[in-house]
Amino acid sequence: MSNLSVQTDITRLLSILAATGKKYDIEKITRAFQYASEMHEGQTRASGEPYISHPIAVAEIVAGLELDTDSICAALLHDTVEDCAEKTNLKELEKRFGKDVAMLVDGLTKIVILQVEDKEEADIENLRKMLLVMSRDIRVIFIKLCDRLHNMRTLGAKPDEKRRMTALETMHVYAPLAHRLGIQRIKQELESLSLQYLDPIGFAEIQNYIEQKYGQNLNFIEKIRAQVSAKMTENQIHFTLEGRIKSVYSIYKKMYTQNKSFDEIYDFYALRIIVDTELECYTALGLIHEMFNSVPGRFKDYISTPKPNMYRSLHTTVIGRDGIPFEVQIRTWEMHHIAEYGIAAHWKYKSGATSKEEMDRKLEWIAGLLEAEDNTRDPDEVLSALKTDIFHDEVYVFTPKGDVISLPNGANVIDFAYAVHSAIGNKMIGGKINGMIVPIDRTLQNGEIVEILTSASSKGPSRDWINIVKTSGARSKIRGWFKREQRADNIVLGRNTVDAEIRKIRRNVTDAQREEIVRGIADRLGYNSNDDFYNAIGYGGLAVSKFINRLPEECDRVVRPEADETVQDITPDQVQVVQKPRNMRNGGIVVDGEHGCMVKFAKCCNPLPGDDVVGFVTKGFGISIHKTDCPNVLAGRANPENADRWKEAHWELPNGGGDNGVYEALLQIYVEDRIGILAEITAVLADMRVSILQINAVSRKEDGSILNLKVGCKNTEHYHSIVSRLQSLNGVRRIARGFS
Repeated sequence: MSNLSVQTDITRLLSILAATGKKYDIEKITRAFQYASEMHEGQTRASGEPYISHPIAVAEIVAGLELDTDSICAALLHDTVEDCAEKTNLKELEKRFGKDVAMLVDGLTKIVILQVEDKEEADIENLRKMLLVMSRDIRVIFIKLCDRLHNMRTLGAKPDEKRRMTALETMHVYAPLAHRLGIQRIKQELESLSLQYLDPIGFAEIQNYIEQKYGQNLNFIEKIRAQVSAKMTENQIHFTLEGRIKSVYSIYKKMYTQNKSFDEIYDFYALRIIVDTELECYTALGLIHEMFNSVPGRFKDYISTPKPNMYRSLHTTVIGRDGIPFEVQIRTWEMHHIAEYGIAAHWKYKSGATSKEEMDRKLEWIAGLLEAEDNTRDPDEVLSALKTDIFHDEVYVFTPKGDVISLPNGANVIDFAYAVHSAIGNKMIGGKINGMIVPIDRTLQNGEIVEILTSASSKGPSRDWINIVKTSGARSKIRGWFKREQRADNIVLGRNTVDAEIRKIRRNVTDAQREEIVRGIADRLGYNSNDDFYNAIGYGGLAVSKFINRLPEECDRVVRPEADETVQDITPDQVQVVQKPRNMRNGGIVVDGEHGCMVKFAKCCNPLPGDDVVGFVTKGFGISIHKTDCPNVLAGRANPENADRWKEAHWELPNGGGDNGVYEALLQIYVEDRIGILAEITAVLADMRVSILQINAVSRKEDGSILNLKVGCKNTEHYHSIVSRLQSLNGVRRIARGFS
């Protein structure tokens, strides 16, 4: 972790401000420091350091972004209202330092103060609050990111559980926000610091690999730098050359999400060429391609097509004569500062290109996200939509007129139509990509030209589109149309949905009783009438899962069980089958005697109910569940440094889990090389009602093949019955569990 010197005065801060060459109100900043010191007097951090060292450090990071005087003051004062409420308040801050400083401190305090019992709702409220303050003044989030960065740098003083929670929140919320705002310098450090706490073993492994690989190829890097420098000088281009090694987290992410090995990371090495003009960027690109062989499909022009976070550069991957691939980034100095500081570079380059109107346009995606929340009351969907629209990688496509439309990766033609305009989406009857008619759910790829076909006689969007689109904006606009135009149909659909759910719980009710049942639920969920409740279900604003648990209770309140009903005849065994234990949403796993832990099942061994299992705290995604005889477990337990991360775990499912969903099981089937064997295997699985989740064939040199299947399996007993049936087939030689 970073070893940071503790500052209790502002000498270093003033030096940083002076080095920027900008005019700051030093007298006002000094007064803010003195007031913060007075308010925090006697307070200490978890490390025992004087508390004032934290706001000073945050102000230094803010100064590094070259924000304005009020931002520096707000950084120094950001904890005074929350931590010193008995001494000061917002009115006092406004009186002493002005309205803007008080507003910034108020925004920062509102992000921090949060009292929601449910963690998921807390996440949603945090994101909502951030979006609201960002839409009012983006400086609030800049300061908050700097505050979080210093907290991460000094996280070692916190208890282990607190470190993991903070690191997880940072990785899932703050680092993606920094990326969306284009502040790569802060984003990369937040990711690196978080990973050290979430998966120290993986972090150390990749860091060691980087050091070894860098040392092995040190001569290669220096030789490439010398060659490029000579070529640029020969062509009279004024340039600055920087070397870069891919960050630990970037490599970790590629290995984890794309299942790549170290040797498959092609942009491990990179050169960055910074020139004076945009024209020189393209000249330098031509010289690089003249010197080295380019890798097909690895060129990206973010100058003509900037990212939504303002990032602009040319990227190309080439191969040197040693056969080692490396990436080259080419940009101007202004592009470089925007790449480092994102939207914060507005305060460095105050010109016509960064006017208030331009800033508002660059931040209009925030208003769009807030608007999208209005058409749904489902907190799960709100959180999912926000994470999709903010945190996913982008894809860039063009309208027929050449305008660039940015959408989250995975977006389709319908998403594009609604991104252009609501009216176009509502009247859409088809779409073309690069002049060819395509299905409207076709996923978009970078650089494609998309044309939407519309008809004035179109009756509007299909309800199915709600489940097809990927962006919250499109989903919100579709629901908005149905909410406005199809209220009568929505009410009928919603009423039929409620009737179906009542039948599922085996209750017979009259229409009047149903309306009374719904009235009770609608009141509790905040709807003014039953029709409003039905309408919300009909247009998709309320998910069935949000009221289904209340139905039995309301039915019992309105319709009393008759004396001749057979509820009392249900045996204890039957009750055990029908009632799900409270830990079912966690895969039926109990960790260290605790229910409700967030778990995932390890892909290396795919445990099933009936297997002996153990838990391992890893990778920021809760506890990874392994079979006790998994090779990774046997190797990991040999390392004493990880002893406290292994957790006792066991299954707790009725009937061994057989009636409570399926788990992934991997089958490696060695078969004779003959026609029809695959069809026979799939027919057996279909007959057994076993879901095939994935299938691929691996050819062998000998007279035979290997089939890798991923199937849905209830438990180990179910697994053995599947294997037994498959082994009875002619031509099946052997079946192994898992893929080698």
